[in-house]
Amino acid sequence: MKGFGYGKPLLVRFSVGGEGREAVFSIMKGDKYGHQFLWDRASILMFQYFTSDRLEKHVRPLGLGYLDESGKMIPLNDLSEFFIVNEKLEGHDYFLDLDRIAREGLTETDVEMAREFARWLARIHADKQADPDLYWRRIRNLIGSDECIIGLIDEAYPEGYEEFPRERFEKLERSLVRWRWKLKGYSHRLSAVHGDFHPWNVLVDDGDFRVLDRSRGEWGEPGGDLCTMGINYLLWSLRKHGRLAGDFEILYREYFQTYLDATGDSEVLDVMAPFIVFRCLVIASPQWYPDHPVEVRRGLFRLMENVLEEDSFDWADVNRYMEV
Repeated sequence: MKGFGYGKPLLVRFSVGGEGREAVFSIMKGDKYGHQFLWDRASILMFQYFTSDRLEKHVRPLGLGYLDESGKMIPLNDLSEFFIVNEKLEGHDYFLDLDRIAREGLTETDVEMAREFARWLARIHADKQADPDLYWRRIRNLIGSDECIIGLIDEAYPEGYEEFPRERFEKLERSLVRWRWKLKGYSHRLSAVHGDFHPWNVLVDDGDFRVLDRSRGEWGEPGGDLCTMGINYLLWSLRKHGRLAGDFEILYREYFQTYLDATGDSEVLDVMAPFIVFRCLVIASPQWYPDHPVEVRRGLFRLMENVLEEDSFDWADVNRYMEV
């Protein structure tokens, strides 16, 4: 009756010291159920390896490993934790430039950097892929992942949070369901993305920049990258002016306009609202950003609620979303 599965096991007979033994060898195949990539499948097999033996009556795992490019089986013994080693980059965190601008004012170099961010995004987003399942997965994760909207609602705000009580969260989630169904019609937009392009993941050095910590998958919606940096220009301006104004308004406008001119992608504004909600939830969180004045949080809360009420994001008049 069952017409689909995640893979087929292979019975292996072998001997150790002349003693015959049997075991079952399994791998997972890639599919559209969140297993498209090697790292997806690795996490499932690691979960099974570490937990199966702790469950009464469950089959006992004998080993965990990987196949190298030649087909050789490489075991992972006494596995405790994974690590990654990256090259060391020169430069300073971009958020330090934003702090400097707030204190000392804007330079032409700062404006050109914002434009270059936009041009870089336009270049990486030009790499497209036709895979509706992967786009839909990205939207599911945006709304339902532990790291994204629902996870932040549950974990980044204290229970009974007075500034944004349960009733407002419930209304927000209901609005996001409507947006999830809307975005199912935009799978043609699937593009290469960074996934977490904000001032703490950018290193600046001598007029150039490099990025850190690519997140949440290689493919997704370009609007997520675009609004992530843009919302931070808004954040610094809220802290200084109570609205988008002054030097940070210049950066914000140059950044958005350069991207739209480089890509011709006006459709990005039709899909951006849920990504703005995600980023507002992050930067308004009292856990993640404990030192915000209350009016900064209130402005961000009004933005994320009001932006869901319109079919397209009016980036050029973002202040009206934050008005009381």
